[in-house]
Amino acid sequence: MEKQEQDGLLDGEFKYKKNIDGTINKRVVICTHCSKEFQFHRSNSTLKYHLNAKHAFVGAAASPGLRQTTLSERRPLGKSSLDKLTDNIAKWIAKDCRPLSIVEDKGFADVLKVASQDASYKPPARSTITIRIHELYETEKKKKEEALVHTECVALTGDHWTSLSDDNYLGVTAHLITEAWGLTSFALTIMKTEERHFAEACAEQFQTVARRWRIEEKVTTVGTDSARNMIAAARIMPFNHMPCTAHILQRCITVSLADSGFVTALAKCRKIVGHFKHSPANTAELNAEQVSLGRKQEPLAQDVPTRWNSTLEMVKRLIRNQTAVTATLDKQKHKLVLLTPPEWDKLQRLETLLEPSRYVTELLGGEAYVSCSVVLPAFCHLRRVMEVTDEDPAYVVRFKEKFKEDLASRQEHTNYAWLQIATALDPRFKDLRSVPKTDREAVWTTLAGMLHEDSPRRSHTAEEGPAKKRLSLLQMDSDSESEEELARLARRYLATPASTVPCERLFSVAGHIVNKKRSALHSENVDKLVCLSNWLKDE
Repeated sequence: MEKQEQDGLLDGEFKYKKNIDGTINKRVVICTHCSKEFQFHRSNSTLKYHLNAKHAFVGAAASPGLRQTTLSERRPLGKSSLDKLTDNIAKWIAKDCRPLSIVEDKGFADVLKVASQDASYKPPARSTITIRIHELYETEKKKKEEALVHTECVALTGDHWTSLSDDNYLGVTAHLITEAWGLTSFALTIMKTEERHFAEACAEQFQTVARRWRIEEKVTTVGTDSARNMIAAARIMPFNHMPCTAHILQRCITVSLADSGFVTALAKCRKIVGHFKHSPANTAELNAEQVSLGRKQEPLAQDVPTRWNSTLEMVKRLIRNQTAVTATLDKQKHKLVLLTPPEWDKLQRLETLLEPSRYVTELLGGEAYVSCSVVLPAFCHLRRVMEVTDEDPAYVVRFKEKFKEDLASRQEHTNYAWLQIATALDPRFKDLRSVPKTDREAVWTTLAGMLHEDSPRRSHTAEEGPAKKRLSLLQMDSDSESEEELARLARRYLATPASTVPCERLFSVAGHIVNKKRSALHSENVDKLVCLSNWLKDE
């Protein structure tokens, strides 16, 4: 009988429709799960499809070939899939500074079971992840070594950092312009140091890093801060020294503020900010006042001597929240000496004075663009905005004059000759307007001499770069056939960063890795994890 009435309409999953008079209509069947009607013409293919599409986990009549599988029914992951998943876990831990112990978390295992649709999956052991991270480090390191092999000039930046466990580290980054005219930078090491930071020890540490990466003959400049030991170490090393111009600018601001009429107003600002920062109750009242005034809830910021632009940020937030701060303090009992209207006016003027310096500091700290050639034009811009006007009160005049005086003094201790050549090689500033007129001819003479010296040692590697990028970088008014020599000089001078900010960013990553729960992390693992996080950041 029609294969036992099509196997009992798939074992009871469907039934025939009853007519109004009680008779059976064998041309129409009804799904017992959703009551949907289907025309039935002795074929159950439509019925099977409906079961697998709408009721896949009900009953056992549907075809195994079409039935969806439950989590427990899926086959376990194969070896290649397991290896790929383990590699990606290791990469994630290294890239995002996650602790290795995360693979032992039960919640992490549950997430992976759902993601892999394999109820039997177990995360890799901590030792396995450690091995994979070491392998990943070696793989990525070879890529960086390959990049260094194919370049002629490398600029370094370096600085020291102390971890939570009082271990000292030297961080070093490399900067270069590739054959395809791409500016690239990456970490070389964050190396634990045992010696005191005397000049000889610091110089030897930098040279050790250069030897390990086999770039002793390629290093052009080493960028550091202007600490005395670093300046002395630079005299020992066979490389050019590039003092951090961002540090120089911030020191100018500090000195200028100390010798101006802003000291009293800033001291009051710090007291007011501390009043709210040190009391959750006071902060809550300030937030409530901000809401009542229809303003965004915004915490006040305290300035920190070692944090760049923090004084400006403190002033800006106080000015933005002046009404809320004043209203809140009027309702409280306190011993604060409040800012007077003239002092609020001083803060407005100080914000105007410091804003150009903030912009220049951030500009000089960039890694994605050429910054060395921007230093002299940026300093020239600051000198212009610090020109005294007839409307300036006496305290503003003192600030401006002290700023220009201190900046000129510190600029003399930069690698001024290197900055001049870098500026001349940058087509944006090739007119050398940021250089005194009396010095411009000497700069061009020096550059011409370099081209003449470089001419016999022509390298064919520079010709491989895209012509458009090379021409946009080296648009100079010259009828000589020295494009290749210009390219070599551009790679040499323009790769140098204007500041040591890349190292500061490296230490920010290190701070996430060597935290309170991981303060005993071995120095070799610190080095590899920090470098990997830096190397993988753009992937």
